[in-house]
Amino acid sequence: MQKVMLVCAAIVGFTNVAAASELGIASYYQNPHYSGLIAAHKTLPLGTRVKVVNLDNGRSAILKIVDRGPFIRGRIIDVSPVAASALGFRAAGLAHVRLDRV
Repeated sequence: MQKVMLVCAAIVGFTNVAAASELGIASYYQNPHYSGLIAAHKTLPLGTRVKVVNLDNGRSAILKIVDRGPFIRGRIIDVSPVAASALGFRAAGLAHVRLDRV
């Protein structure tokens, strides 16, 4: 019985870890009301902090979700220009990223 419970706990633990990461495309947007290391996400609660890793160059930053979006297919997060610079993709405009809830 203990082995069954241990296996169940391991499965639940791995499932939560997998669900906490998200892969996709990041873009940046200009919003005059926001500055700093902030971002928009479609479903994460406002105020959530996420670690965004640029998979193209390995740079990362901790961002706070303060808005909703992006609303373009394939994109998972819109970041501020400051965050795009920190992640090293402001000139390119888009980057392949991984999101991890912090």
